[in-house]
Amino acid sequence: MNRIIVCLAFCFISNMLFAQKAVPVKPRILISTDIGGTDPDDNQSMAHLLMYSDRFDIEGLVSSPSYGSGSKEEILRMISLFEKDLPKLQKHQKGIPTPEYLRSVTKQGRKGNAPFMGYTKATEGSDWIIKCAKKESEQPLWILGWGGLEDLAQALHDAPEIQSKIRVYWIGGPNKKWSANSYAYIAENFPNLWFIEVNASYYGFFSNTNSIDSVKSSDYYDKYIQAAGHLGKDFKSYYNGEIKMGDTPSLLYMMDGDPDNPMRESWGGSFEAINHSSRVVYDRITSIKDTVAFCTVVEFRFKGDEIDIPADSTCFWMETTYKNNVQKWAGYYLGKGQYAVKYAPKQAEIVNYKFTSNLPNFPEKEGKLVVDNLWPGKSHNADFKLGTHWYSDKSDPLLYDGKIQGGQTISKWRSSILLDWAERWEWLR
Repeated sequence: MNRIIVCLAFCFISNMLFAQKAVPVKPRILISTDIGGTDPDDNQSMAHLLMYSDRFDIEGLVSSPSYGSGSKEEILRMISLFEKDLPKLQKHQKGIPTPEYLRSVTKQGRKGNAPFMGYTKATEGSDWIIKCAKKESEQPLWILGWGGLEDLAQALHDAPEIQSKIRVYWIGGPNKKWSANSYAYIAENFPNLWFIEVNASYYGFFSNTNSIDSVKSSDYYDKYIQAAGHLGKDFKSYYNGEIKMGDTPSLLYMMDGDPDNPMRESWGGSFEAINHSSRVVYDRITSIKDTVAFCTVVEFRFKGDEIDIPADSTCFWMETTYKNNVQKWAGYYLGKGQYAVKYAPKQAEIVNYKFTSNLPNFPEKEGKLVVDNLWPGKSHNADFKLGTHWYSDKSDPLLYDGKIQGGQTISKWRSSILLDWAERWEWLR
């Protein structure tokens, strides 16, 4: 009898500590994703979204691959898997959107990153963002960014009035690396946008630092997903079933508590206001003596020959090496003999880079840059000055998860999150 009482008390305390807090109103969301590209974690997060789709008013699913080969066809393929599992989901939960509806709000955005100015031409995806943002509603439209910012930047350029009607939770980090031009355009021209910039905390979701034995990402598939419906069978295709889901914290943030308060505790992280976004401009080659914060927009500018090509044309490359692979970043001619490239390092490291071009007399040189582990770091004269509603990873050293800034604001909830999801996987058996 006493053992039963102790167990009930433990369950009650656990629920008090780990249960989700009710969201005041079902949020309006639009997902911008690079699903189908080089990183399959978006497929994992899309499975999570579809299985929890009763929690949201999903107004758009936009393919926005600033890098890689993502496309809306991959979103549609995931919806088809969801459709096969829908009868089982509907036995347990009401309010799930129909596959027909989800297909109707799936749109193709820009493929590839934007040029130096940060925007180019309207896409089906950017137009859909504008249409959804302008819809009459007492709620803002939440744009959850799982990939590049090209379509959001284009929408803001084409319809700047939507700034007051949208809120953004963006998974930055490597996405910022590939989308530096569009990010810079937004930060410079829309500093009063309501924006949560998550450059590091999301890593806490799959770091495994604080996980308990029963909820390790490495064996979660075998314990909770295997043989669970069509989505479960498909899940094995991504990282051999190991949990990554770096974009899922954006969903968790909208599912737990009050999204209007980024500084609260929530499954999707806890954030602090920042008044500047780090930007450094160099008119020279850097060396080991030069240090910037990770996710800083680093801009290199050069003077050279005046050439007869349109402004904002790609004409040289910045090359770096990541995991023994050469990565290239487009450099642009700005006109009047001015050349420039933007680069945003995603982690603390020493970056070795070189500039190459087929242009005659172009100054091909090599350099180094030291990247430290605190964002946004100290202020610089060239920083983007931000308004009162721009938030990012908490900088308290006690909240680092190893080297991950703010990681503990998410990692401490991971077991509760995955066990909650395990219940839904069980529905599909």
